[in-house]
Amino acid sequence: MNDTIKTIIYSWLDKKLPTIIPRDIPIEQYLDIKPRKIIAITGFRRVGKTYLLFHLLQKLLQKSDREQEIYINFDDERIPEQTEFLTELFPSILQTFKKNPKHVFLDEIQDMPKWSKWLRRVYDNEEYDLFITGSSSKVSSREIPTELRGRCLELQVFPLSFKEFLRFKNIEINFDKLKYSEYEKVKVSRNLNEYLIFGGMPEVVLAEEEKKIEILQQYYGTVVRRDIVERFKVKNEEGLKAMMRLLLNSKQYSISRLYNTLKSLNYEIGKTTILHYLQYVENSYFMYSIPIFSYKIKDNLQYPRKAYFIDNGFITSISTRHSKDLGRFYENSVAIEILRRNAQKDTEIYYWSDRKGKEVDFVIKEGLQINKLIQVCYDIGDFDTKKREIEALLKASKDLKCNNLIVITNNYDAVEEIKKQKIQFISLHNWLLSS
Repeated sequence: MNDTIKTIIYSWLDKKLPTIIPRDIPIEQYLDIKPRKIIAITGFRRVGKTYLLFHLLQKLLQKSDREQEIYINFDDERIPEQTEFLTELFPSILQTFKKNPKHVFLDEIQDMPKWSKWLRRVYDNEEYDLFITGSSSKVSSREIPTELRGRCLELQVFPLSFKEFLRFKNIEINFDKLKYSEYEKVKVSRNLNEYLIFGGMPEVVLAEEEKKIEILQQYYGTVVRRDIVERFKVKNEEGLKAMMRLLLNSKQYSISRLYNTLKSLNYEIGKTTILHYLQYVENSYFMYSIPIFSYKIKDNLQYPRKAYFIDNGFITSISTRHSKDLGRFYENSVAIEILRRNAQKDTEIYYWSDRKGKEVDFVIKEGLQINKLIQVCYDIGDFDTKKREIEALLKASKDLKCNNLIVITNNYDAVEEIKKQKIQFISLHNWLLSS
C-alpha cells in the first residue's frame, strides 16, 4: 500500500496544472479560516469543482511548494477503495517529505470506505487545512455524516453563470454599467441564446457546437448510472429513466401524477419508490424541486412541485417536449441563478399560486421575511400576457405583503407603477449580469 501511495504522491509532484479560466467563486476566503473547518466543495459532475481547486493551488504554489500543497484525486483507478489507503496516506506523506503539508485537497473522496471517520480523526489530530469535493450529497450539509457535523463548511458550485460564460467565450463587456453599444448588444444577445440552449457546463461551453449535445448526453448517462443507479442500488433502472424523462418533459410534478403516468406506461413502481427515486435524483444535484408557498404544511405536501434542472443543456439534449420552449429555458435559467445567488444564505425558494390559477414563479424568503417576488415572462409585449402576469404578481404582493416586485423579460427594461405598486421590468441578460 505504501508503494501505491508514493506513486500517487509523485504523480502529483509531476502533474502539470491546466490553464485555468477564473470563476466568480470566492474559494480563497476559505483559506486559513478561524475556527478551522473542513471545506466541502459540492455540486453536479463536471461543473468545475476540480478546476476550482487547481486555481487555488496555482495561487498557493506561488508562495509554497508541492510537498506542502497536496492534491489527491480519488477517481484515480490506481487508488484502491480500501480504508487502509486512507489510514496510511499521511504517514506516507510525512515519511516521504519529512514534513507535514499546509493544505490538503481530496477530490471525489465520498466513495472511499469510512472516509468521514478517517477525516474526523485527521481534522482532530492535525493542523493542515482540508478541502474535499464530492459530486453527490454525501459530502453536503444535507447528508454530512454525524462525526463531521459542525466541522464542515459547504461551498456549492453551479455551472457557469452568464457572466462567467462570456469570460469563457473571451467576450469583454462593461458589466458595471450594463449599457452596451449596438455591437455589444448583438454579442450579448447571440451568446445569451447559446447559453439558454446549451447551458453553462464548462466543457460544453468550450466545445464545438456539433459536440455539445453528445457531451451533455454522456454526462446524463454517467449521472444516472454512477450517482443514482450504482450509489443507491436501484433495481428498476428503466423505471427510473422513465420517471426522469417525465420530469424533463414537465414543468411541475406530483407523486400521484408520476405514479399514474408510469402505471399507464406499464412501469410497476409504487409511490414510495417514486419518492425515493426523486430524492436520489435531487441528491445527485441534477434536479431541484420548488414547493408552493403556504403557511399550511399540508399544502406544501399536497400541491405539485416545480422541477428545475441544473443546466438548460439537459432540457435541450434529453427533453422531447421542451427542447425549443424559450419560456422554459428562461424560467429554468432564472431558477438556477436564484439558487446560485442564495446558496450560502438562509434563503427558501417557493412558487405562489391561488385557487383561481394565478401564479408567481418565484417567492424568495430570507429568514421569516418574504423579500422578493419574481415573475418570468419571455414575451411581455403581448397585452393579454402582460396583464395576466401583472395581475398574479399584484395579487401575490397583497397576500404575501411584499412590495419588491420583479418581472424578468426578453428585452424590456423599465420601472412601471401599476395600481400604486412599482414593478421593475428587467431583461434576462441584464438580470443575469447584475450580480
